[in-house]
Amino acid sequence: MAAAATKLLLTDLASSIDRVPDNYIRPEADRPNLIEVEVSDISSIPLIDLQGLSGPNRDDIIKQIGQACQQDGFFQIKNHGIPEEVVQAILNVAREFFRLPESERLKNYSEDPLKTTRLSTSFNIKTEKVSNWRDFLRFHCYPLEEYVHEWPTNPPSFRKEVGEYCTRVRELVLKLLEAISESLGLERDYISKNLGKHGQHMAMNYYPPCPQPELTYGLPGHTDQGLITILLQDDVPGLQVLRDGKWVAVNPIPNTFIVNIGDQMQAISNDKYKSIIHRAVVNCDRERISIPTFYCPSPEALIGPAMGLIDHEHPVVYRSFTYEEYYQKFWNRGLRTECCLDIFKMPLA
Repeated sequence: MAAAATKLLLTDLASSIDRVPDNYIRPEADRPNLIEVEVSDISSIPLIDLQGLSGPNRDDIIKQIGQACQQDGFFQIKNHGIPEEVVQAILNVAREFFRLPESERLKNYSEDPLKTTRLSTSFNIKTEKVSNWRDFLRFHCYPLEEYVHEWPTNPPSFRKEVGEYCTRVRELVLKLLEAISESLGLERDYISKNLGKHGQHMAMNYYPPCPQPELTYGLPGHTDQGLITILLQDDVPGLQVLRDGKWVAVNPIPNTFIVNIGDQMQAISNDKYKSIIHRAVVNCDRERISIPTFYCPSPEALIGPAMGLIDHEHPVVYRSFTYEEYYQKFWNRGLRTECCLDIFKMPLA
């Protein structure tokens, strides 16, 4: 057990233990309470068909997107244009990566959150007091040609499959950003023009089976620091969102993505659209893989509420800030239920 405890990655520790180590156990008041979680039915989570976004139904779809952003902060999408074989390929390559021998995976290991391609565990092991039941491979992917050479070369198909997926997801995000801009009553290209050179990061999250899932989290409740997140889940449930003070399980639907609003979108919308608090829970039977794509401003981009959304009844909520300033604060403070945006609120008059 002593030897197992020295493992850098949870993947290599989890299979050899039958109890959750102390450093993963949450204080009693901060545990998942899994029996109190509501299970969503399909009708309770907005599921938007993007099929007509380029056709005569565009206005109706934009209205649906606007309602979901305002009321829920997240929605699911179908007919999104990304082929099923591209989706399956990236799930397969992620699974293959986390099943590689330990020595092979550790070639990508780093504890530096500023490193643009790195394998690590939990969230930020330098600052957190309790670890999360997760390993992750996180990497930048836009512009693709600037980062692809840093990515793993094992599995051999990694760069090809992931590069294809990244490119397809970016095309999808740009369409969604136009629709979200319009839903706010802004110019179609307003959001895209205010992101600097743009940034795109991805994570492959690996949640091993957990012997006592009621004691820990894959990831505790938090909002995403970026602009918009496109989440691909495998077929194992684990995502939960906070709605009206209750946790709701968002179980996977084949051939769909989850879209959730991030902190930068909440700032640009001047609080009209909310960054959603969500978490990942684990189970004792099956590994789970999720692949979020975080679309965000580039570091130098100046973020603040759109002037077109400010008037006497809607005063400015946030001061302007660079995305780099925001990102550093987000990582250093760790995952918290309170949104990091609170730090950037304008003082009350």
